[in-house]
Amino acid sequence: MNAEDDTAAHTVLFHIEGRTGVVTLNRPKALNALTHPMVLRIDEALASWAADPAVHQVLIRGAGERGLCAGGDIRAIHDDAKTGNTASADFWRDEYRLNARIARYPKPYAALMDGIVMGGGVGLSAHGSVRIVTERSRVAMPETGIGFVPDVGGTWLLARAPGLLGTHLALTGAAVGAADALLCGLADHFVPARLLPELTAELAAAPVHEVVARYAATPEPGHLADRRSWIDHCYAAHTVEEIVDRLLDHGEPAAKEAAETILAKSPTALKVTLAAVRRAAALGTLEDALAQEYRVSCNALSSPDLVEGIRAQVVDKDRDPHWTPPTLAEVTGADVERFFAPLGEDRELRLPPAQR
Repeated sequence: MNAEDDTAAHTVLFHIEGRTGVVTLNRPKALNALTHPMVLRIDEALASWAADPAVHQVLIRGAGERGLCAGGDIRAIHDDAKTGNTASADFWRDEYRLNARIARYPKPYAALMDGIVMGGGVGLSAHGSVRIVTERSRVAMPETGIGFVPDVGGTWLLARAPGLLGTHLALTGAAVGAADALLCGLADHFVPARLLPELTAELAAAPVHEVVARYAATPEPGHLADRRSWIDHCYAAHTVEEIVDRLLDHGEPAAKEAAETILAKSPTALKVTLAAVRRAAALGTLEDALAQEYRVSCNALSSPDLVEGIRAQVVDKDRDPHWTPPTLAEVTGADVERFFAPLGEDRELRLPPAQR
C-alpha cells in the first residue's frame, strides 16, 4: 500500500440516504483494514451527523463480500515498532477516541457485521447500538497471535461476556459465528446475508429498530453455549499456566484444542491479556478501559513479540514465531506490570467522561 492509497478519499465513503448517514469502508482487497486517515474521516463524519437534524441514524458497512473490517493496518504497526516511531500511538489515540464516540453516539448506530470482523473492526461495530451479524460473520479479537493484546475496547466487551467466555476468546483469539457473537454480547441481531441489501434500502425511510425487527431471524446453533461448563471452570484459574493445565486435564477434545491454541500464542501477550481483561472487569466505564488499553498498546511497541508476531503471521507468513521469552513460566509479574505502567502525563489517553 502506498501513501497515495492511504490518504485517498476512496478508502472510506460517506453519503446520506434518506434519513440515514452511511459509512462504507472501501478497501475490499485489504479486507477493509483501517488506516489513520480513515479513522479521522469517520470521526469527522460522525461528529457532523450527530449535529445534523436531517440524519436520524448511521449505518456502517464494508465494501465487498469478505468482511466489514479485518482490523488495523498491522504492517504499519510492525514497521513503526521496528523503528521506534510514534505513528502507531497517534493512530491508537484517534482510533480509541472514535470507539468511545461510537459507544456514546446520540443517534442509532447500526453496524453490518457481515463476514470478517476482527480487531479494529470490532471497535467500529460492537460498541454500536444496533449490531447485525449474518451466517458469514466471523468475529474475533486475535491479538495474542501477533504478540499483542485486545484493544479498541475489546477487553471491556470480553470482560462482560457471560461467565468466562470472554476470557476464552481473548486468550485463544478464536473467531465466533453469529450465534456465539450474540451469546457473548458482541452483536444484537441475526439477519441472513442475502437480505442485507433489502434491509439497507429500507433504512432510507424507516427507523433502524423497526427495520431490523422485520428481518431478524434465528441463526444456526453455535458452540459456546454447550461448552460453558468447562470454559467457566478452566478459565477461573488464577494464571495462564493453570488455565492451560485445567484445559489439558479436562478430557473434552475442545478443551484440549483450546489449550494447544493458547500454547501457540505469545506467552507475554497471554499473561498481559489475562490481566487486562480481569482489570477491565473492575473498571467503571468503557473510557477507563480504553485508557488502560492505550497504556498497554503503547508499551507493547517496545515488546519484541509484537514485531516478531506480525513478521511471522503477515510479513514473512512462515507462521513460525519465536517468542521472547518462549515459555509462560519465564514471563514474570514484573514483565506483565510493565505493560500497565503510566506513559507520562502528556502521553496518556484523555477521553471525555461518560454520562452517568
